[in-house]
Amino acid sequence: MPRDIPVGNGSLLIGFDKNYYIRDLYFPFVGKENHVQGNECKFGVWADGQFAWMNDGWEKELNYLDDTMVTEVKLTNRKLGLELTCNDAVDFYENIYLRKIAVKNLLNRPRDVRVFFHHGFNISESDVGDTALFDPKIGCILHYKSDRFFLMNFYNDDHFGVDHYAIGKKGGGMEGTWRDAEDGQLEMHAIAQGSVDSTIGMFLKPLAPNGTDDFYYWIIAGKTYGECANNNSFIRQYNPDRVLKRITDYWKFWIEKEKIHFDDLPSSITRLFKRSLITIRSQVDNNGAIIAANDSDITFEGRDTYSYMWPRDGALVAYALDLAGYGSVTRRFFEFCARVIKDNGYLLHKYNPNGTLASSWHPWVKDGHTQLPIQEDETALVVWSLWNHYQKYRDVEFIQPLYGPLVIRTADFMCHFRNEKTGLPHPSYDLWEERHGILTFTTAAVIAGLRAASNFANLFGETDKAQKYSETADTMKAGMDRYLYSAEHKRFVRMANQKLDGTFEYDLTIDASMYGIFAFGTYDPMDEKVVKTMKAIKDRLWCKTDVGGVARYENDYYHQVSQDIVNVPGNPWFICTMWLAQYQIAKAKTKDELREALPTLEWVASRALRSGILAEQVHPYSNAPLSVSPLTWSHATVVMCVMEYLKKLETLESCAACGQPIFHANGK
Repeated sequence: MPRDIPVGNGSLLIGFDKNYYIRDLYFPFVGKENHVQGNECKFGVWADGQFAWMNDGWEKELNYLDDTMVTEVKLTNRKLGLELTCNDAVDFYENIYLRKIAVKNLLNRPRDVRVFFHHGFNISESDVGDTALFDPKIGCILHYKSDRFFLMNFYNDDHFGVDHYAIGKKGGGMEGTWRDAEDGQLEMHAIAQGSVDSTIGMFLKPLAPNGTDDFYYWIIAGKTYGECANNNSFIRQYNPDRVLKRITDYWKFWIEKEKIHFDDLPSSITRLFKRSLITIRSQVDNNGAIIAANDSDITFEGRDTYSYMWPRDGALVAYALDLAGYGSVTRRFFEFCARVIKDNGYLLHKYNPNGTLASSWHPWVKDGHTQLPIQEDETALVVWSLWNHYQKYRDVEFIQPLYGPLVIRTADFMCHFRNEKTGLPHPSYDLWEERHGILTFTTAAVIAGLRAASNFANLFGETDKAQKYSETADTMKAGMDRYLYSAEHKRFVRMANQKLDGTFEYDLTIDASMYGIFAFGTYDPMDEKVVKTMKAIKDRLWCKTDVGGVARYENDYYHQVSQDIVNVPGNPWFICTMWLAQYQIAKAKTKDELREALPTLEWVASRALRSGILAEQVHPYSNAPLSVSPLTWSHATVVMCVMEYLKKLETLESCAACGQPIFHANGK
């Protein structure tokens, strides 16, 4: 189930499902720890003796206020005769989640209305040893375990505090305190320990015929009781209305800081661009980890999550953010990589947001031989992305401490980790994390990483190293021409493996990731080898259904829903579809050719959730989101495409008199 409207601040992240239930609550890292773990934190309404949770008869519009990370949720229940308008936000500085609820009476008679919030915490990802209690000093509900505290409270008409609550056990055959809300009354039990939950109720003043009332609800996260109590006092003294306004104002300022000029891009694309930037920020931890996705529903399939920092995903997201001018975010990512990289110059599979090594399925031994369980493109693309960061900002003092661990060490590793006879990298795992071999995508990425390292070495006056890295990249590209390009098929192959007798066996599967041959500058977009490869990708991997879109590769098994491989080679992925747009942008020689990329971007915008959120992939027949949502990489590719489009436009339109660009994306 997708997370339609996540909100966060880099330390506290809240994820909602389509029923508008909180299903994920991460603190103190984005992606670690999830204190809800996919449990439903329910939200329901009682009116004149009738009760409905949000999954029962409510019409929902889950959206955001434009250009903010503040939600705008419309909820209508015809049976209850009520309409709710909600705004959710996490404060940009304090670890406060705040919701404003405006309740409108749709009937022409007075109403008795009560609103209930349920909390299904598993603090620190376990339901063992939690405590929930009513705190009479503050008038709030508190859940805690060790150094994790969560405080819940209300405000309505100058009244602060929870007057109606239930605290009890959950699990082991007990449904939880949410059941107690369904008669409109709560039992007021004041404490429980073990596997516990709580429900609180706001009893509104009598609603006038067609009248309205509004109130605030919040959750404060902290490592101590004092942190939570102080922030509760802050809300009380500052007033919840002002807190919500300051959050809204912050995000409007944040998204407008670069004053990007969009020329004649359709509004659907510019709207998705802004939503993508804000969504990306919600998935980035303040300590630098760029998290792939934070949708815990995937846990129920693979008993693991996407809440990790993959260096490749992070490098590509950082590249997109740098293009858009958000270098303060990406600097922390590069510093994170420098902290976790191995002394011998490579990054491993993935990392937790606190910098520790994450779970992996890549073995250290294969066929009885020791191997490095890496995806080498992850190491290479961090260096490539760092060079793009430097070109954008020219911040030499930022690069200086990273030069040794993140440039020289990695470049030396890439030079060493290759076959001297073929010039190609040694086998590693592919970007889809499914196969092991000498990959076209990985080889293109390593060449780009070596060229970036050569540029850095020249910058720092180490010309011998610069020459070594450049020559290694040249040799590797020659090997790519010889061993990874099929003259018979007139395109690149996905993968090659060298047998014991020195000959090669080839994987001829058409794979969208072969777009990497031009994306990182290894080949010119108009090189005939690139043209033919990209044509094969478009012809073979475009889904021939009403949904359309590009699959990862032929007969992609991941979340597969159709065996009609001819028409549905795999589920459409947003990133793979946008790789076609990136190619159209890269090869454009005129503005008309550049505009050929727009239908692809409009396809993406039209298939996003109403809120603008993009999943990893969509159902090839229904367009329903599949796998995790939002996927940070999907949103980063939107930002990438739009910025590359605008930058290409700068080069295509110049003044006849002075030769300077007529159009400037950044408004200069």
